[in-house]
Amino acid sequence: MTSIPTTCAYCGVGCGIRATVTGERQVRIEGDPDHPANRGRLCSKGTHLGETVGLEGRLLHPMIGKRRATWDKALDLVARRFRDTIARHGPDSVAFYVSGQLLTEDYYVANKLMKGFIGSANIDTNSRLCMSSAVAGHIRAFGEDIVPATYADIDDADLIVLVGSNTAWCHPIVYQRIRARCDAGARLVVIDPRRTETADEADLHLALRPGSDVALMNGLLAWCRDAGVLDRAFLADHVSVPDDFWGRIEAGSDVWSVARTCDVPVADLRRFYELFAVTPRTVTLFSQGVNQSLAGTDQVNAILNVHLATGRIGKPGAQPFSITGQPNAMGGREVGGLASTLAAHMDFAEDNRARVQRFWASPTIAARPGLKAVDLFRSIGEGRIKALWVMATNPAVSMPDAGRVREALAACPFVVVSDVMADTDTGAFAHVRLPAAAWGEKDGTVTNSDRTISRQRAIFPLPGEVRPDWRIVTDVARRMGWKTAFSYDRPADIWREHVRLSTYQNDGARLFTLAGRGGGGNADYEAMTPFRWGGAPFGDGRFPTPDGRARLVPVRQRPLAAPLKDWPLTLNTGRYRDHWHTMTRTGLAPKLARHRDEPLVEIHPDDAARLGIADGGLARVSTPQGDSLYRARLTDAQRPGELFVPIHWTDRTSSGGRTGLLPRPLADPISGQPGFKATPAAIAAVATTWRGFLIVAGEPRRRPESLWTTRVAVPAGSLWELAGDGDPSRIDACLPTGERIEAIDRARGTRRIAVLADGRLAAALFLTERGELPARDWLIAQLSEAQAAPTILAGRAPGAGVDRGPIVCACFDIGLNTIVAAIRDRRLMNVAAIGAAIGAGTNCGSCRPALTRLLTQETTHAA
Repeated sequence: MTSIPTTCAYCGVGCGIRATVTGERQVRIEGDPDHPANRGRLCSKGTHLGETVGLEGRLLHPMIGKRRATWDKALDLVARRFRDTIARHGPDSVAFYVSGQLLTEDYYVANKLMKGFIGSANIDTNSRLCMSSAVAGHIRAFGEDIVPATYADIDDADLIVLVGSNTAWCHPIVYQRIRARCDAGARLVVIDPRRTETADEADLHLALRPGSDVALMNGLLAWCRDAGVLDRAFLADHVSVPDDFWGRIEAGSDVWSVARTCDVPVADLRRFYELFAVTPRTVTLFSQGVNQSLAGTDQVNAILNVHLATGRIGKPGAQPFSITGQPNAMGGREVGGLASTLAAHMDFAEDNRARVQRFWASPTIAARPGLKAVDLFRSIGEGRIKALWVMATNPAVSMPDAGRVREALAACPFVVVSDVMADTDTGAFAHVRLPAAAWGEKDGTVTNSDRTISRQRAIFPLPGEVRPDWRIVTDVARRMGWKTAFSYDRPADIWREHVRLSTYQNDGARLFTLAGRGGGGNADYEAMTPFRWGGAPFGDGRFPTPDGRARLVPVRQRPLAAPLKDWPLTLNTGRYRDHWHTMTRTGLAPKLARHRDEPLVEIHPDDAARLGIADGGLARVSTPQGDSLYRARLTDAQRPGELFVPIHWTDRTSSGGRTGLLPRPLADPISGQPGFKATPAAIAAVATTWRGFLIVAGEPRRRPESLWTTRVAVPAGSLWELAGDGDPSRIDACLPTGERIEAIDRARGTRRIAVLADGRLAAALFLTERGELPARDWLIAQLSEAQAAPTILAGRAPGAGVDRGPIVCACFDIGLNTIVAAIRDRRLMNVAAIGAAIGAGTNCGSCRPALTRLLTQETTHAA
């Protein structure tokens, strides 16, 4: 069997994959040892991509309303409604909302249609939510959106600083590179309000107050100046420094003031500053904790200021490094998928507009930047945008103040959704749904965080009536009257045009160019191997600004808001290790579902005690925008007064965990990126009278309805975690037909029901008011057995059953209890020994911090 080289569908690391088809909709996934991003390694999500390629829940044919339609009818309707809306209300009355899940070729045609033919810049992307502050900061400092670093810089660094990034969970392959460098002697500093798994393994963790990053970095810059480590020659020759720059950052930049603002110990702050000052080869990686802020652009520029002023840029092992969240966020930036850019790293200056219009031979060109995501959906709600096309994303879940976003979608006269899945929270508002290709069916290119472009290749044929996104957009454009301009037959045609635009009348003012990458034919496109554009930017000290100099940007720390009377806590949001965005893909993979199988609110024990919140109980998190339920997890990894919740759960997967309902619809005034990391909030315990779970082969006859209902994918079926305050007997209606056996313990208020079909377990329902519930794993395994065990109502195997505990290593499906037993029984002394004994931690390594913590706990216990 021949393996197909392709690229992972998840984060911006852009790992190479070797995919070998082993059957109908079955594939073996391996890391590509020849890909420069990952060198053969994959994280847990990439490792289990093969579990997500089935057709479960797929949208396989066009839908108009609730009825199946032909492609001709659906596309004719979309083209007519957009054309009529533009004719009546002008080009700014329509909008596209696209995604970093699109391939570059998809992005290119969508951007071209909106900006060059419809004539509006109202196309924005969900990448606005994750890295647009980095884009704005790069443009202010460098003159162009350039990430100067590469992953190889990590290999050369002596100090690695992670700011606002739980890299061990969110970019595990990058983290393994970091760990390898640290094992060789480099030091690691983590700057994050939470003590994450990444922070656990750091030489120094600064648990700063949310939103105080500018003060921290201005203080570092002042320290470097006073310590005499500014690169005066580099500043004089290559950087523009405003006359009042040093005076504007001076106030509050002494170490004691910074420590007070950031709420960190002076000794720790001084240690960081001293370490940075004496380590020229420093890489500072930053991610959502920096970007997703109301001052995100200033926070980015505060980091860039330090690197520019100390000359730590354009040199091996000395770089600022923005690491992106989505697989093709960078490709979207390159083609102009953001409303704030035109195309090919050009802005809306008159000469750029004329240049792009000439190249496209378009009838019009967008005159100015369009509406950024938050403003775009606000405009929909206000009735100014009357037709919207959403591609490959789920804004009804992921946008801030998602309740208002839903109201806007419901009120919009015409909504089109191109998606992989048949039922999404956003798709529920669509007048037309168009079936798009999924990973494994897509064919095109993506760009990762260090500017490496890779091919994503189709593994399977397109199922049903599914079409690639580029073709769907092209077909609509042709129906709107622009057949010649959108006469693409294959992705390679679009790629070659994208390459030509990147070089068209580009005299070197823009560093983004794909020169020499589009001259071959289709065979060259098919054979494309990973390459990085841009070489080694800034190594010669020249920047893409009119005078060739970078800019120091004076930024000041904004006053940090005091706790509000009704909203005294600060809410932070983010990712879990084994889930991705709104789980339309990872939610299908049983091996990914069990690490964090419910949405948790993490809260400091002191706050929980004061508010009467119990570990494992339910709690309602509220903000001025909305509220949602979570399972409470008490942890001193949280700063007192702060909460953390995950972003992944939707109405399709839980009655709680609707995190998008909570953040404010406020954004950074420069980048337009929403501030997801510091929302005023409150929390309260929620009492229940019963709890339980339902395990069922396939799906239940109807969705369970209770106060708390969370679906978890398991082998051969689904697990539903339940809790409520009403009559639990209504859950019985969810059970399938079959032979029913039941046990009742009235003293504990416990009911246990098993349903058998031809001797096999079809479902198991366990409910209790005061009793204990068994572990789920053995019962889940019974779904795959030919004959149900006689002890099914006991919830365990005959004899002494073994509970593996919650999953720690998702790559190899290894639980907590299994690991602890191995440590004790085999006297394992380090993470490498655990890996050699049972395999945990030997693939992506994202569980290594947890293994280290377990070793520490067991050593302490033994002592």
